Amino acid sequence: MELDMLPQLSESDNLHAIAIQLVASKQGSLPRNLNRATHAQIMTWLSNADPELGSQVHNIQGAPMSISGLLGHRRKKNFVKAGDEFTLRAGILHGDLISPLLKGLENHGLEKVVMIDFPFSIKAIYAMPGSHPYVGSSQYSLLAKAPSLGQDITLEFLSPTSFKQEQHIQPFPLAASVFGSLLKRWNTFAPEALALPKIQWNGWVAAYDLKTKAIRMEGGPQIGSVGWVKYHFPDPEQARIASILAHFAYFAGVGRKTTMGMGQTRLKQR
Repeated sequence: MELDMLPQLSESDNLHAIAIQLVASKQGSLPRNLNRATHAQIMTWLSNADPELGSQVHNIQGAPMSISGLLGHRRKKNFVKAGDEFTLRAGILHGDLISPLLKGLENHGLEKVVMIDFPFSIKAIYAMPGSHPYVGSSQYSLLAKAPSLGQDITLEFLSPTSFKQEQHIQPFPLAASVFGSLLKRWNTFAPEALALPKIQWNGWVAAYDLKTKAIRMEGGPQIGSVGWVKYHFPDPEQARIASILAHFAYFAGVGRKTTMGMGQTRLKQR
């Protein structure tokens, strides 16, 4: 489903990242494949505000959100105790979604959040920039004017990141894969006037510190890379556009399954 098929969503310049703090309501072992459940819970909160919106957003090609896994400390064998705190982060690529998501969270009230039969309660919702390390906001128009970071750009891949290449999965974050993924997502959700040109990327990996890691999902583990990569772009115009997209990655994520915990990414400051 394309963006223009959704009457609720017009062009929007705004980008958001919010954090939802959850508290385990009992002790026990967390289900290992929570990533699909966290995605479903975000859609439920959207539906709480607008019954049709959750399913519509779910069907938008390209995903107007990035959703983290459940972030927080686990003991051995994924064991948690009642009172342990976790955070769920949502990056929002279309500004019209922030109000219904917050409204849906408000409507949830004191009801337990149950994901695969494991109950949590909502402790806090952070939406104001500066209120939480995972929270931020920007605008496409501001990012489009961001100065170039120079020829070298370093990204941190905070959760397993991979890319689909024909019939195969590529876990190594090559420049063309990373910035091609971001460019496609930018052009899907940015206002049309801010669309970026298609690029035959000529950047390369200059240095990296990566390891492969798996996320458990239905159908088996999903492998991706975590760590950092420094990319070098000899062409100044490509470096400028890559700089825009590197900032955008904070909200959009990179690669596959970004609504199920994969591809959480941020610009590594020098």
